[in-house]
Amino acid sequence: MSFQLKPADEKFFDLVLEMTKVIQLAADTLESALRNPDKVEAIMQTMDEYENQADDITAKILTRLNKTFITPIDREDIYALANKLDDVVDGIQGIVERLHLYNAGKASDGVKELAELVSKGAKQIDKACNCLPDIRKNRLKLEARCSRIEKVEAKGDKLYRQEVARLFRKGVDPIEVIKWKEILNQMEEVLDTCEDVADLLKGVLLKYA
Repeated sequence: MSFQLKPADEKFFDLVLEMTKVIQLAADTLESALRNPDKVEAIMQTMDEYENQADDITAKILTRLNKTFITPIDREDIYALANKLDDVVDGIQGIVERLHLYNAGKASDGVKELAELVSKGAKQIDKACNCLPDIRKNRLKLEARCSRIEKVEAKGDKLYRQEVARLFRKGVDPIEVIKWKEILNQMEEVLDTCEDVADLLKGVLLKYA
């Protein structure tokens, strides 16, 4: 099946790429929150703005789906991708929210490294979604981006386990264990969601490339 983007359909991909830019901004904000625990309340406000932007973009995509008869890729795929990208932003917002609510304080190097992986995943999602407008031409690039997202997630799983083990082995205060275990769980969930995005994109690739 050939696939060619039509002018009338460009807005779907434009909106998806708007969303991936918000994801990158959210990931940068997470890293900032971990570097500056004393400023996390102000950073939380910025993060809330990004979450609102993501919700608005998702709403625009869904509204456009309801008004468009012919879509550039299956409408179910557009719907699923929009919601999953929004989930990434929601998940990152959830991490920063916990840092704020729990007054978590200084993060370990491992937690900061997990945040770096979230940023790497965000960048790869953006690059992968940039392949969508000409998916046949960009098939190999899209496959490579999805593979990199999966590797980021796998590295995150390993680091998550190491950090949880560290919490319980280092004689950390029980309250601190509870705080950081919850934050780590949320970080792992975000990386899992990034991998879900890669899985969706691979499904689109199978249909159209």
